[in-house]
Amino acid sequence: MRLRYSIVFGTLLLLLIGLLARTNFAQSQESPNITNQEPTSVLFENVQIFDGTSEQLSEPSNVLVVGNQIQTISTASIPAPTDGSVTRINGEGRVLMPGLIDVHTHLFMETSTVSELEAGVDSPELLFRKAEENATAMLMRGFTSARDVAGPVFRLKRSIDQGDVVGPRIWPSGAMISQTSGHGDFRQLSELPRTPTSPLSPAEEIGIGVIADGVPEVLRRVREQLMQGASQIKLAAGGGVASDHDPLDVSEYTEDELRAAVNAAENWNTYVAVHVYTDRGIQTALRAGVKSIEHGQLMSEETARMIAEKGAWLSMQPFLDDEDRNPYPEGSPNRARQLLVSAGTDNAYNLAKQYNIKTAWGTDNLYSAQGAARQGAKLAKMVRWYTPAEVLRMATSTNAELLAMSGPRNPYPGKLGVVEEGALADLLLVNGNPLENIRLIENPGTNFLVIMKDGVIYKNLLG
Repeated sequence: MRLRYSIVFGTLLLLLIGLLARTNFAQSQESPNITNQEPTSVLFENVQIFDGTSEQLSEPSNVLVVGNQIQTISTASIPAPTDGSVTRINGEGRVLMPGLIDVHTHLFMETSTVSELEAGVDSPELLFRKAEENATAMLMRGFTSARDVAGPVFRLKRSIDQGDVVGPRIWPSGAMISQTSGHGDFRQLSELPRTPTSPLSPAEEIGIGVIADGVPEVLRRVREQLMQGASQIKLAAGGGVASDHDPLDVSEYTEDELRAAVNAAENWNTYVAVHVYTDRGIQTALRAGVKSIEHGQLMSEETARMIAEKGAWLSMQPFLDDEDRNPYPEGSPNRARQLLVSAGTDNAYNLAKQYNIKTAWGTDNLYSAQGAARQGAKLAKMVRWYTPAEVLRMATSTNAELLAMSGPRNPYPGKLGVVEEGALADLLLVNGNPLENIRLIENPGTNFLVIMKDGVIYKNLLG
């Protein structure tokens, strides 16, 4: 089955137009485990701490959260605030750790299959509801922060920040910027050629991808995403698996075009990330000043060395030909490209380790609610290349460093990904020790007893 982008994105456009008239999801969603209260004081007692950086747990400790920050961490008893507003949680020796972070998500395209997206034409409100439900489910899996690297999430992010929808913190890129025929060009061949008077394609109208050719157009499109609130910019610099018109081996955008995007982003004190798998595309992007390579599975040792020398990030996903692969029909060009990418994953991670590249983790799940639900399992499988402590550090403090690259465009100032005094209070209480059994994170419903974001308890099975 082939995704009919014009139908899908036209549907999403109708969906967002109707946003203001919809019923608030957070108010109508009923769950005995989700609370959405105002931040108050919370005292975690008798917990062992994985602080996001260490190789081992702390001694039994107490952690006091006041408002949205961790105020005190001590092995001694912590006096509770005297105003009586404190919530006490006895951890009974369980593990307290930072909330998990996924730095490569697409919140609007993760949980609907192709057929569901097409069927939603007659009921667009259902599609927006699915996006909201996806955001809520992500938080309830213990993922308190997500970087969305292509999609119309600006309104969803505002709804979450305002407390109207339950979900993670979102670092939005907005629409992925693409050249004609690139990974973000979702038009059909019947829509060509484009003229100065041609209307925007449905994908451009909705904000999934925008087409820009030449330096002036690239500058304009970058600035439009920044104007809407992008925390970082995403461009397509090479062929893709999901797209239909660009072979995997092609390099997209010239160095001058990529440099123009980098300059525009740097003028706003933020950075550019690019979708790319191959040597030529990666090297062109690095020479242009791109700071984050998304994917990179087909890179060579020469390119890995260049990433390390430039101090750039490698934002990778554990793409393997297993049950977690994104769904593409057998025999399709998309499936053939998927197999090429998955065959390069082992080599790419080994090169990243060999050259000590700054490596982040994400899922890049598409078109599968089942795949989205396995977010923790996709993190746990990283033990194929790293120790459990390294895996958890990558999904907490390391990913938080990449989020902080947005500088003043960071929508959530404060320290994330760690359990330390003064850090933002995004916390999980785990029923077991994930440093010994990383697979605990595969079953968040049972094993994450408390989920806190920004000092607010959204789940508490001990209370």
